[in-house]
Amino acid sequence: MTNNLRKSILILKRDPRFAPIVRKYGKPDLTRYFGGIGIFPALLRSIVYQQLSGHAARAILARVLVLFPRGKPTPRRLIKLPAGKLRAAGLSVQKISYVRDLAHKCLDGTIDEKQFPTMSSEEIVQHLTQVRGVGQWSAHMVLIFTLHRLDILPTGDLGIRKGFQILYKLRTLPDKKKMESLARPWHAHASIASWYLWQIADENKK
Repeated sequence: MTNNLRKSILILKRDPRFAPIVRKYGKPDLTRYFGGIGIFPALLRSIVYQQLSGHAARAILARVLVLFPRGKPTPRRLIKLPAGKLRAAGLSVQKISYVRDLAHKCLDGTIDEKQFPTMSSEEIVQHLTQVRGVGQWSAHMVLIFTLHRLDILPTGDLGIRKGFQILYKLRTLPDKKKMESLARPWHAHASIASWYLWQIADENKK
């Protein structure tokens, strides 16, 4: 990953728009969402975070993780947890159904991460979205931050759209087609470019 990351940064530095951004923010931190954890914990976190502010989601996730030995969730342990405990931790009834569906599908082989090395990114998206409550955005986050695929452009992410708008000085938020067109020169390194786009969007909030 280190060599690939270095290559991506060098490619982006050749783009006159990205060059100053790369110098400003430095080396990307790919632990932002799911760094260092497996597929099941990453998707569990993704479901918890849906439609919540970062602060609220972090608090709920912390309470959920406390329910597992050493704070490490597994599909088998999650299924054994009473719904009341998950509810008390802050999960909605709908999200409880989602995380249980995730656990069941990991246990029965519907979700099989051993296949991922031979699968394309699009195939992995289709594979992961078999789980209720897991959409394209969640799959893209796993591809970037857990599987370290370099060519992922999460066009459904509002931060990415805002980053494009700021970097390319667009009048309005771009749609998927526009973003994919602008990304052609560096699409093979889109995951790393996305990290910089998030930084631009985050700074603009302040």
